[in-house]
Amino acid sequence: MDGRPYFISVEEARTICNTTPVQPNAEHLPLDRCIGRVLAEDLTSKVDDPPFDNSAMDGFACKFDSEATYPLSLNIVGLQAATGENEALTLRDGEAVHIMTGAPMPPGADAILPIERCEVAGQYVRLLEPPKPHFVRKKGENLEQGAVALSKGQHLTPSRVGLCATMGYDTLPVYTRLNIGIVSTGDELKPPGQPLNHGEIYESNSFGLAGLVEWAGHTPVRFPSVADSMDALRQTLDEAAKTCDIILTSGGVSMGEFDYVRRLMEEEGDVHFWRMKIRPGSPPLFGLWKETPLFGLPGNPVSSHVVFRMLVAPYLRHSLSTDAPKEWKVRARLCDPVKSTNDCITLRRVTLVSTDEGMMAHQPRHQGSGNIESLASADGLTLLQPGQSGEVGTWVDVLVL
Repeated sequence: MDGRPYFISVEEARTICNTTPVQPNAEHLPLDRCIGRVLAEDLTSKVDDPPFDNSAMDGFACKFDSEATYPLSLNIVGLQAATGENEALTLRDGEAVHIMTGAPMPPGADAILPIERCEVAGQYVRLLEPPKPHFVRKKGENLEQGAVALSKGQHLTPSRVGLCATMGYDTLPVYTRLNIGIVSTGDELKPPGQPLNHGEIYESNSFGLAGLVEWAGHTPVRFPSVADSMDALRQTLDEAAKTCDIILTSGGVSMGEFDYVRRLMEEEGDVHFWRMKIRPGSPPLFGLWKETPLFGLPGNPVSSHVVFRMLVAPYLRHSLSTDAPKEWKVRARLCDPVKSTNDCITLRRVTLVSTDEGMMAHQPRHQGSGNIESLASADGLTLLQPGQSGEVGTWVDVLVL
């Protein structure tokens, strides 16, 4: 840590982390396995969409005549269906074709009138109003063959995967999911489901962090919790570095005698920074262990979640050059006082209520960083800037979880 700041801003911490991003590999996956993945290449459309002029309505196709008077009777000369073989038709003046949604427009037709605005009598149709040229979908109006429709780094939502299918892709180049090791530390930790002795607590951070890793689009690798021992921690970190792309530790990064993650990283690792100006969650650490990026997160469960949201998730997005998944930021008015600090971003858990006056933020729970229930029942985190007023009625940014 020589020459590096001791207690840095969130922006400075992110900048330092981003100087050593993970380099993901790419793979091709079937289209139905690509939801939530990140594109590894630009995608150009293999086809025009639509591939031909077609009808947007069930109705009648005809020539648009701006000088005609309506109602207007036309001779029905055929049917155009959306599937199967259609008769080769070329419309002339005074003629119409019964047409289905998605069916190709016959040559000579350039407008559609929906069926509900028509009256059919035998071989004639009576148009009750002028047909609509805008009910014709033009060839290539959505996508042009060869044009880039999705860019490298875009997060594949269900609608984007549907777009890929429309473009003619059955497989996609996507970044591989990163394997992210999760290591909780502390003598007092015990797996859930086992009886507790005096002084023991259930280990919960690795489960919450695993969920956050999955939310971010990657693969969590949970290691058994490590007792407060330099040797045991070293062995586990070595194993994680061999099998994982990134390591997350929980606990052991503060200033106590048994904060072995910090001690081991300082003595044998490569620490890039330690401590960040946020509340809760001020003592995170970032560096390299055996060339593997390591985030040392606080042991308090709320703090570990907050630091993941503020530091780890942006780092993952940066490594894949993507902007999702991420939380939304909204403006909300404080309905309860929030205590701010002069030098830290204050992230208090709030519930949100939408009203006619805007979003209202309530702080109904005890805010201790060991109170995971306060996070589980929250809708968002205040982004109260250093020195910003947290008085009732103040409008603040809130990170929606």
